[in-house]
Amino acid sequence: MFNNIIKGLQAYPRALTLLSTLKLWKYFVIPIVISVVVAIAVAFAAYGWSDNVGAIIAKIWIWEWGKETFITIGTFLGGLIILVIGLILYKHIIMALSAPFMSPVSEKIEAHLRGATTVRKSEASFQTLLWRGIRINLRNLIKELLLTLPLLLLKFIPGVNIFSAALLFLLQAYYAGFGNMDYTLERYYMFNDSVRFVQKNRGVAIGNGIGFLLLLLIPVIGIILVLPLSVTASTISTVEVLDPNMVSKND
Repeated sequence: MFNNIIKGLQAYPRALTLLSTLKLWKYFVIPIVISVVVAIAVAFAAYGWSDNVGAIIAKIWIWEWGKETFITIGTFLGGLIILVIGLILYKHIIMALSAPFMSPVSEKIEAHLRGATTVRKSEASFQTLLWRGIRINLRNLIKELLLTLPLLLLKFIPGVNIFSAALLFLLQAYYAGFGNMDYTLERYYMFNDSVRFVQKNRGVAIGNGIGFLLLLLIPVIGIILVLPLSVTASTISTVEVLDPNMVSKND
């Protein structure tokens, strides 16, 4: 597992080189616009809802003593909850809507990595790719939210909240990498088989997702770079899992 996480992360420096070598930046214009628009929408929603959620949390404290302190804590936790849920929504929305644009890019990268003029071609239409992206990210969104809510509740327990934060980060990373890997797996597997493949190689998904989340920590430029770098890196690591004997002479 740990070695696969490292492999997922190690693909990022190579991704930056490939983006320039293959002149792929132009293919990411629309996905970058989608990323920026969704990020702005989520940020405004988080700002507007954090106080409301904080007020709901504050009502749990029925005593007068310490109420102001608890309101402050409640507002902070409300903002945190909205931020985490907002990040989850942002992640799955941009990956679902970008699917028709990312799969062809993944195909170009694979052709370069394999050093072959022909690789398995995607026969899916724009609508089919979009529907698959929506379907797989909706599935992941529901599962991630169901696992995230208990972890957020653990943040109320001192000491335990440190471990819950780490688990929450790894959970977010796994599902980010999951979505990115499917852009390549779409050419090889049906929906259920793709899910099983990622589950079997969850370390690679987590490694890719860690890079995804770390890029988002970079103000402004992070939401611009996150898709080009994470999708390219994911294609590199996924193709190498599909073909362990591949020698990337052209990389």
